[in-house]
Amino acid sequence: MSKYVLGMMLSVHTALVFAQALPVTDRWLDRIYQATQKLSYTGTFVYQQGERTETSRITRLSDSGGGIEKLEALDGTPREIVRTRDEVRCYLPESRTVKIDKRGDRRGFPGLLPEQRAKLSEHYAAALGRLQRAAGFDCQEVVLTPRDILRYGYRLCADVKTGMLLKATVVDEAGAIAERFTFTQWTLGGVTPAQLKSRFATSTWRIEDASATVANMTQAGWMFSVDLPGFEKVAEVTRKLGDAHPVGQVVFSDGLAAVSVFLEPAQAQGGRVEAGLAKMGAVHIYTREIGAQVITAVGEVPAASVRRIAHAIEFRAPR
Repeated sequence: MSKYVLGMMLSVHTALVFAQALPVTDRWLDRIYQATQKLSYTGTFVYQQGERTETSRITRLSDSGGGIEKLEALDGTPREIVRTRDEVRCYLPESRTVKIDKRGDRRGFPGLLPEQRAKLSEHYAAALGRLQRAAGFDCQEVVLTPRDILRYGYRLCADVKTGMLLKATVVDEAGAIAERFTFTQWTLGGVTPAQLKSRFATSTWRIEDASATVANMTQAGWMFSVDLPGFEKVAEVTRKLGDAHPVGQVVFSDGLAAVSVFLEPAQAQGGRVEAGLAKMGAVHIYTREIGAQVITAVGEVPAASVRRIAHAIEFRAPR
């Protein structure tokens, strides 16, 4: 037997031993991540939040450049979103507007899981749930239960054969369903580049470039003493929201849940600031004033988390 063949056999054996050593839930989470990143597919899914439902069609073409994804709203306000590795373009035909933004690290269904999943076990307990059906496929449920009251739980259901995430349920701190995404139809492969192009002719449309610019908010006078277990600062930028002034944005994440904090002068809101807590479905919004500055924390997390983060931020005008 040649040294090359022997080396290959040893490498395969080592990989198999390593895979078998991983907890079964970790192997499922890895399969889900790999599937949503590497498969090309089309599908229709329904988003449910309370009495509200939305139906969307998603088309993804996987390639060496990170893939291209198109999301089309099938009901409600017409819109299309085309995502590449570096950029997001949102097409709004009613206002004849194209909004452009950098991709950033925002994840949505079905690509919920982060590339680095090792730290998730520190803040979520993972367990296998029951076998289910979604979009006509058998799927295995993986339950992520938060280890504290600072984040929501997740129930992920992945296709048994491919690992593709076909259903995701977000569970709030009371154990109730906060929101749910479910594929009703899903087809693997058969995607062409032409399917990823927008169906709108946009040569005369208005372009809004909201791309974020890396910023140092500390130099601008902001101080962060956020001590929320598992949540780390992952982005610090300034961005322009529509025709408004530039706004500072700082993002904290535990790898799965995320909280965005927007920082701006109170006068930019016309002096009318509604401080306190608000809720939109699974999203909590907490606003507070610090002198002439306004802090708004927004995240799909319990109210305690957005409140705690907002109160851990202070401002001192630079001299």
